[in-house]
Amino acid sequence: MSPSSEVTRNAIFGKTCHAGGSGIAVSWNKTVTSAFPDPFKYGFEFSTAAVIGFCLMAFVSAIETVGDVSGITKGGAGREATDKEIAGATYADGIGTAIAGLFGGLPNTSFSQNVGLIAMTGVMSRHVVTIGAIFLILAGLVPKVGAIIRTIPIEVLGGGVIVMFGMVVAAGISMLSDVAWNRRNMVIFAIAMSIGLGLQLEPDAVKYLPETVRILMTSGLLPAALIAIVLNLVLPEELSDEATDEISGGHAGHDG
Repeated sequence: MSPSSEVTRNAIFGKTCHAGGSGIAVSWNKTVTSAFPDPFKYGFEFSTAAVIGFCLMAFVSAIETVGDVSGITKGGAGREATDKEIAGATYADGIGTAIAGLFGGLPNTSFSQNVGLIAMTGVMSRHVVTIGAIFLILAGLVPKVGAIIRTIPIEVLGGGVIVMFGMVVAAGISMLSDVAWNRRNMVIFAIAMSIGLGLQLEPDAVKYLPETVRILMTSGLLPAALIAIVLNLVLPEELSDEATDEISGGHAGHDG
């Protein structure tokens, strides 16, 4: 390596290290040591679109919660979730959302990352979750902790979540493998998936709708979930072979 290139490398490396260190120092100095939640910090206002949207999103959140709880019990304990576990998780989301709204927070929902973590570690003890929750609450009261985490490059965090979100996908595929994929279920899945992906990729498809409706349909997640729920309620169940044979007078599947 030539002397000039070595000097250049040292200058760049030193500048990068100095920038990283100064970034941490600046973030640390600009953040207070402790802070407590401030209720109604951003005021109190009703918005029709927001109220309708969040009420509908509650159904989506409930569906996600059921899926996450099922994935956790399946990946961590190798069994299906009980009604009590699903009800408790849904209650927790609702209560947490109500409390978060007082402090200007967005609605809570279960995190699919937990499915990946439990699938990797096999640990699903409530005591571990409680300790983690207490730690997060304490960290939330000390903004300097967030100031340090904020300086971590997104590339570093991205590398850490690749496997975790991959496990989420794997858990979802595992649950879908247990579904009886008859024509009815395939139609519901196909329509919901097409609508969700289509609106996500082509948001201009709803640009001529009223403003409130356009806000609710822009993401694609809400319309897909609602369509899946409605279709699941209105489409008739496919008849079993026994029922088909009974209705046809014993001639189903027979020639002549």
